[in-house]
Amino acid sequence: MHAYRSHTCADLTKANVGETVRLSGWVNRIRDHGGILFIDLRDTYGITQVLCDPDSAAFAEVEKVRSEWCIRIDGEVKARDPELVNPKLPTGEVEVFVRDIEVLGAANELPLMVFGEQEYPEETRLRYRYLDLRRESMQRNMTLRSDVVASIRRRMWDNNFREFQTPIITASSPEGARDFLVPSRLHPGKFYALPQAPQQFKQLIMVSGYDKYFQIAPCFRDEDPRADRSPTDFYQLDMEMSFVEQQDVFDTISPVIAGIFEEFGGGRKVDAPGEWPQISYRDAAKWYGTDKPDLRNPIKMQDTSEHFRGSGFAIFAKLLEQEGTEVRAIPAPTGGSRKFCDRMNAFAQKEGLPGMGYIFWRDQGQGIEAAGPLAKNIGPERTEAIRQQLGLDVGDAAFFLGGKPSSFERVAGKARDVIGAELGLTETDRFAFAWIVDFPIYEKDDETGEIDFEHNPFSMPQGGMDALNGDPLDVRGYQYDLACNGYELVSGAIRNHKPDVMLKAFEIAGYGEEEVKSRFGALYQAFHYGAPPHGGCAAGIDRIVMLLADEQNIREVIMFPMNQRAEDLMMQAPSEPSSDQLMELSLRVIPQE
Repeated sequence: MHAYRSHTCADLTKANVGETVRLSGWVNRIRDHGGILFIDLRDTYGITQVLCDPDSAAFAEVEKVRSEWCIRIDGEVKARDPELVNPKLPTGEVEVFVRDIEVLGAANELPLMVFGEQEYPEETRLRYRYLDLRRESMQRNMTLRSDVVASIRRRMWDNNFREFQTPIITASSPEGARDFLVPSRLHPGKFYALPQAPQQFKQLIMVSGYDKYFQIAPCFRDEDPRADRSPTDFYQLDMEMSFVEQQDVFDTISPVIAGIFEEFGGGRKVDAPGEWPQISYRDAAKWYGTDKPDLRNPIKMQDTSEHFRGSGFAIFAKLLEQEGTEVRAIPAPTGGSRKFCDRMNAFAQKEGLPGMGYIFWRDQGQGIEAAGPLAKNIGPERTEAIRQQLGLDVGDAAFFLGGKPSSFERVAGKARDVIGAELGLTETDRFAFAWIVDFPIYEKDDETGEIDFEHNPFSMPQGGMDALNGDPLDVRGYQYDLACNGYELVSGAIRNHKPDVMLKAFEIAGYGEEEVKSRFGALYQAFHYGAPPHGGCAAGIDRIVMLLADEQNIREVIMFPMNQRAEDLMMQAPSEPSSDQLMELSLRVIPQE
């Protein structure tokens, strides 16, 4: 017999009754029923109930074991009495009578219990992650993650992509976040960077004549943490294709993403790729207050400025006299009660705004009547025109925010989400996708007036060189994101592969020709040697798994995540280097005051 097991803890069925077997695993739970000890023995495959009574030679040793001890047992498989069968377990028809036991690894007093899925502080869970990972939910999430990655690879190979690996130690590249720098011992005073993405390398692969590339790529960004973002590193499905336009990329990656969600979505509805709308960045901001809208929520915001211009509601009327301002409405079907309206007004105040105006419509026996502070100020004709525009009826409401859109869009987007959820308008059993397109390439700093890249600097501007000769803020890129249920899952672009257009694009953002050649010399030079049109995208694997696992925090689907302060509590990273290490690298640490 094998030294540790003849079967896993998920293998045994009634067909094995009468056999002598060997199992190894962890003690999930111990129960004492009148002197008979029952142990749920767990391995990564499942659970088998084993038991021992005082007649067994192993009883004295079995009495000593505690939760999470790692043990090996030999025993005889017996059928459970019909009334004791556990239909929830694949092994629920049998149990194993212990004849021999070996303790493979005893456990100290546990800082967290594995059985029972109790709540523990994140600090405890991350410090003892090896115990946390034993829990059923974490085993399920990590298995899901592994299966998703395997399925992605199969789907990409089936689409005639080849997997290539790109360097981890490289040069700094602007990707919208801070680099992690790595000092060079052989070149004192110089630094490598961990790649924020394989952006330049995958473009160079296309220039090298490889038509379709992908990899499951680690990316490193020194970012502030969020529930849906790791503060240090993450993994993405990175892909690039030659001789393609924007729609070709959509047609290639959409079935891959949809297939993953159909395979692992647990039966939830997945919108078919042909149904995924393409929404401009500008319209997404206007309608949803975000460039990653949750389309399970049917609410679409609208511009209602004209109904308040010159009206009796002085706050909005005066706002609209200023350039670049508007009043936007958030329809709230079935939200027409003063209690709900006051609650949403309080929500806006908690988000840092003075509040939200509102109107709700009721039937007082003489037809539809508008109520609320705004209705009194602007009169029945304007309120009726608003109702007609928004398509609302008795029992409905609308909320209003005014000013420059940049000052209220974020809160408006969050309010839309809250309204949809609280009123039961948002579907909960669906994955809803949308391509967000026509991103602006540039933005202006309000304080300095300087122009910089708003999004990926390597995107091809729509209109090419002609577009770059006009107002930079009007330039749109062949750049796109895929949103799902309020999260950005995919980001990509058709690349700028023409050297003259590349120089001009960077020049507008304040990068001179010499700096471009210095920072992106390989890419710039490569474009002089027959670069094909190319484009691609990257899909965030961590976020995909987070959605599939129905988790709210990305750390629940990452094996060994950092905490919110970018610390690894288990491995005690970051740590202070030794003086010898600093000397080798020609570095000196300046103490922080």
